[in-house]
Amino acid sequence: MQPAADRLPMSLPEYWDKYQPGRVERPAADLFQWSQFPGHGPGPELLGSPASVLELGCGPAAEAAYLARRGTRVTALDFSPVQIARARNWWVDLPGLALVEADACAWLDHGEETFDAAFSCWGAAWFVDPEELLPRVCRRLVDGGRFVVAHAAPGDVHGPQLMRGKWLEGRDSELRIHRYQYPPEAWEGMLKRAGFTHVSARVLPPPGNREVGTLIATARR
Repeated sequence: MQPAADRLPMSLPEYWDKYQPGRVERPAADLFQWSQFPGHGPGPELLGSPASVLELGCGPAAEAAYLARRGTRVTALDFSPVQIARARNWWVDLPGLALVEADACAWLDHGEETFDAAFSCWGAAWFVDPEELLPRVCRRLVDGGRFVVAHAAPGDVHGPQLMRGKWLEGRDSELRIHRYQYPPEAWEGMLKRAGFTHVSARVLPPPGNREVGTLIATARR
């Protein structure tokens, strides 16, 4: 007897297929931010002035669209077919933006194109082992190319941590999702081991009385 459909093991892409299912309106894409708080912290200047940019784990691709609207050629990856299909529907009329359904490490391994900058804004670099991802990103940047990572500031527990999502409806018992949370000094060490220079990582405090800040790491090839 087959298990009930709502108890079938869930794949990693399906996990992210279910993220923010109620989001139906296209993001405004009129603001580029690393923090989860609009208008707080630095903006796209951390990427320099790139002609080409790679985003890892784009979701709705609002940041990618922001850059493309300003003349940057952007390739944005996400391995969720639902997230990519939604983003393609939203940004179908935007030239210079290529939305690709792909696993980040696999895509980086099979290609020769290089980029002036790459970034992960609460995206793949938070959910892929940095020791696996970072050397691959470094190889696909031009000399001097910039890489920026942003995600929630780490708490008291560091390293890979199991996580769950309220959108899973009880189907996550056979799925292991890791979120890689490291303090700034650990990010700096991993980036250097991957071949990056000009490495810096810090926690941007949240505004007002908010609780969770944003870890921002920057580096260059």
